[in-house]
Amino acid sequence: MQHSLHAVLETSLYVRDVDLALRFYEDVLGLRKMDVFPDGRGAALQVGKGPSVLLLFRAEITRRGGTFPPHGTAGDGHAAFRIEADEIPYWRQRLKDHGVAIEKELVFDSNPPSIYFRDPDGNSLEFAVSSIWPFAK
Repeated sequence: MQHSLHAVLETSLYVRDVDLALRFYEDVLGLRKMDVFPDGRGAALQVGKGPSVLLLFRAEITRRGGTFPPHGTAGDGHAAFRIEADEIPYWRQRLKDHGVAIEKELVFDSNPPSIYFRDPDGNSLEFAVSSIWPFAK
């Protein structure tokens, strides 16, 4: 039997202020907080109906290790959230309503545009349709 990975279960972005980041991801993007980690280390948010998790970490704490192996990054991260083409106007307006500037809209081939914007920590975020990638059927 041949096995393959199913999807990305979780991904991480690094933030300076967990509370500020949580307000952004909950209020602007509508993600659901699942957990807040002890000692200000970070938090977990559910993306969509799941199973997909966005982890927000304070890099200087998580790099120290402890229960989990040390990990972290330097510089701005990137995460793309999958949306449907007919949702693009809604998300444009939602960003505008929350004072979040759209940094750029990019069209890949004949797909609807991907919308790029930043979180309060400068991480690059994107709303995109899945057809921008040539997934195997």
